[in-house]
Amino acid sequence: MLITTLRREWLTNPPRELLAGAVATFALIPEVIAFSFAAGVDPQVGLYGSFVIGIVIAFAGGRPAMVSAAAGSVALVAAPLVASHGLSYLFAAGLLAGALQIVFGLLRLGVLMRFVSQSVRTGFVNALAILIFAAQMPHLLGEGWQTYVLFAVALSLIYGVPRLNTTIPSPLIAIVLLTAAASLLQLPVKTVADLGRLPEALPIFAWPTVPVSWETLRIIVGPAVAIAMVGLLESLMTATVVDDLTKTPSARDRECTGLGFANMASSLFGGIAGCGMIGQTVSNVKYGGRGRLSTLFSCVFLLVLMVALKPWVSQVPVVVLVAIMVMVSIDTFNWSSLRAVVAHPRLSSTVMLSTVAVTVVSHNLALGVLVGVLLSGVFFTAKVSQLMDVAPEGDAAGGPLTYRVTGQVFFASADAFSESFDLDAAAEAGVRIDVSQAHFWDVTAVAALDKVVGRYRANGIPVEVVGMNQATATIVERLAVHDKSRPDFSKP
Repeated sequence: MLITTLRREWLTNPPRELLAGAVATFALIPEVIAFSFAAGVDPQVGLYGSFVIGIVIAFAGGRPAMVSAAAGSVALVAAPLVASHGLSYLFAAGLLAGALQIVFGLLRLGVLMRFVSQSVRTGFVNALAILIFAAQMPHLLGEGWQTYVLFAVALSLIYGVPRLNTTIPSPLIAIVLLTAAASLLQLPVKTVADLGRLPEALPIFAWPTVPVSWETLRIIVGPAVAIAMVGLLESLMTATVVDDLTKTPSARDRECTGLGFANMASSLFGGIAGCGMIGQTVSNVKYGGRGRLSTLFSCVFLLVLMVALKPWVSQVPVVVLVAIMVMVSIDTFNWSSLRAVVAHPRLSSTVMLSTVAVTVVSHNLALGVLVGVLLSGVFFTAKVSQLMDVAPEGDAAGGPLTYRVTGQVFFASADAFSESFDLDAAAEAGVRIDVSQAHFWDVTAVAALDKVVGRYRANGIPVEVVGMNQATATIVERLAVHDKSRPDFSKP
C-alpha cells in the first residue's frame, strides 16, 4: 500500500511533473517579489520563504500538486508588524503561526471546510482571479509600445503553441524565445533584475533575534493568529479547487499540519510565512502536475533560477511573466458562474457575488470568505425557518383542538411557532399539540413551547404535548421550566 502511494504521488510521469513544476516556478517569480514588497521585506525574504515552504509542503502536505509559497494574503497581514517592529518579529510571528496551524491540524479542524458552501468557493476563486489580473496592471500601465508588443506575442505563443505541440508547456517556450529576442534586440523593457535584489546564496538557519518574554508574545500573538487563520483558509480553499480539478480527495488535516511545519521552517531560514497559491497551483495542474514531484520541483527550480542561473533569469522580461499570470487568471476564473448567476437561486448568487465584492474591495481573502459563510448561514437559516408550519385541526366529536406542528423549531422559527396558537380558538376539551412531525433544536425552541403551554394553563385550558421524538423529549426534559409532572404534558 505504501509503495503504491509513493509511486502514485512521486513517480507518475516524472517528465510531465517536472515541466508543470517549471511553469509554476515562472508564475511564482513576479508574484512572490511583489508580495515581498507588499510585506515591506526584501524580495529574497519572499523567495527564501517560497523555497523552504515548497520543500516541506511537498513531503508533509495533504494535497499533491498544490503549490504553496509566500502569498499576498499573508503579506498584507505581516506588513504592519514589519513596519512597527522589524523583520525579526515577523519571523517570530511566523514560528507561532506555524505552531497554531499544527495544532489546528492535530485537532482535525479541517472538517470546518464543510461549512463553506459551493457559492462561497466559486466567489473565492473568481475573486482571486480578479486580484491576480489586477496585480499585473502596474507592470503594463505607462510602459512603452515594446512592452505591449511583447505582451501580445507572449499571449499568442501561450495560447497558440498548444495547437501545434503540447510536449513542452507553451509558457516555457514563450519565456525562452522572448527573453532571447528582447536581449538580441536590446528592447527597452523591464526585466526581473528591475524588480529588486535577488538571492545570492542558499538560505541559512537562524533563530529569530527577539527577546523571549511576555512582551514579545504580546506583540506577535495577534499577527500570528491572523497569519495562521488566513494561511489555513487560503490553503484549504486552494486544496478544494485542486480536488475539483483532479477529481481526487485531499487530506485537509494533514495539509494544516504540513503548512504549519512549512511556515515554522520558513521562519527559521529567513523566509516569510505563506500558504497555498491558487494561481500557480492552477497553472501546475493545467500543464499536467498531479503529484508531489511537481510541487517539489517548482520550489527547487525557483532557487536554482534565483541563485545558480541568476544572470539569465535577471534578463527575463517582466511582461512575459505578466502574460503567464494573465493566462493563469483567465484559467482560474469560473466563467460558467456568469451564466449561473441567472440560473441559480437568487440567494446563492448573492452569496457568490458578495464574496467576490468583499474580497476584491478589501484585498482580504479571509474577510471575503467570512462574509460569504455568514451570508450562507443567514440565508439557510431563513429558508429552513420558513419550512416550519403549525396547522389547527378541529375535532367534530367535541374532543381537544389539535395543532399539528411540522418542520424545524429553533431560534429562527420559535417566534412563528409561539404566535401560531390562538387562545380564543381553544376547545372546551383543551388543546393537543402534536409534534410527531417536528424537531425542537435549542433552548429558544423549548422556551417557545414553554410559553405556549404556560399561556394555555394560565387561562385554565388543558394542554397536552404528544409525539415528541427521543431527541426532542431529551432537550425538553432538560430545559423546559413548566411542571412536567402534570399528566397534560406527556412524552411518547
